[in-house]
Amino acid sequence: MALLLLAVVRGDLVTAWRTATPPDAPNRFVINIQPDQKAAIEQQLVRNGVTKPLMYPMIRGRLIKVNDQTITAETYPEDRAKRLVNREFNLSTMADLPPKNRIVSGHWYSDDRSEASVEEGLAKTLNLRLGDRLTFDIAGQSAQASITSIRKLDWGSMRVNFFVILNPRAVKDLPYTWITAFYLPATRAGFINGFTRDFPNLTVIDVGNVLKQIQGVVDQVVTAVEFLFLFTLASGVLVLYAALVGSQDERTREAGLLRALGATRKQLSRAQWIEFGLVGGLAGILAATGAAAVGWALAKFVFDFEWVFQPEVWLAGVAVGATCAFSGGWIGLRNVLNQPPLQTLREA
Repeated sequence: MALLLLAVVRGDLVTAWRTATPPDAPNRFVINIQPDQKAAIEQQLVRNGVTKPLMYPMIRGRLIKVNDQTITAETYPEDRAKRLVNREFNLSTMADLPPKNRIVSGHWYSDDRSEASVEEGLAKTLNLRLGDRLTFDIAGQSAQASITSIRKLDWGSMRVNFFVILNPRAVKDLPYTWITAFYLPATRAGFINGFTRDFPNLTVIDVGNVLKQIQGVVDQVVTAVEFLFLFTLASGVLVLYAALVGSQDERTREAGLLRALGATRKQLSRAQWIEFGLVGGLAGILAATGAAAVGWALAKFVFDFEWVFQPEVWLAGVAVGATCAFSGGWIGLRNVLNQPPLQTLREA
């Protein structure tokens, strides 16, 4: 069951990952673009085959207050909340709702007063609600904004996303840089060297290589875990062998009696193989059913992707279970039918 579960979950994860991320998803992020460089960088990207890149202002700010309460790491019991309040947020400001963002509560802000839109997960982690007033420390200056909407993001789109977006009024006259993300084919990867040479202050993050490295590490970890679970499977074969050895004398007497009553060696051997096949097949069916059930629960409640029915999991479970049962059964009972029935009956 453990081996099948790893196979199911890993396969579903890779499939969901590839499905959720479109082929033209951005694979390069460029940060630290200064305001006076924005136009020149846009032109150079377009000249090198990048579709009109979307650029967003990026503001570094630390959340210091919610309403009138000062926020510190001790304010929250959860580790993730502590980490969030201990570091600066990547904030942004824009007039329109960005692509792949959806308002789940409240309304998109206007520019009548200082307002903010907060990502759904961050709001849950920090216990933020509509109407709460946030205070950020941005380069030594204080910026306040009231939450007017909660957004749900599509993180799988690989686009530029922000936990908190402030309306232009809230960050008026505050310092900011620009960030962009774009898709660069592998055949044009050499362009980045000249690009960073022309703009040495930029930081270019190759997300494609990062994802490949992460997937490689995950595959290595899963392979190691599968190798460990193989020992569990081997121990199951040994347990079956021990159980059969413990009943070997009884099976030998039964075989001798049946042969004395007219059963052939071939018939008894076939009965043993059928018994092993049923035991192994049942074990495989139970393992596949358990793995599928746990895989469905993980897909629905943990990873949030669509679970796909895979009948080959049951076929693999039955095949592996029967193979293991045959192996343990042959080792444990290979000498049962070798003893003459007359000798067996005399010893009984």
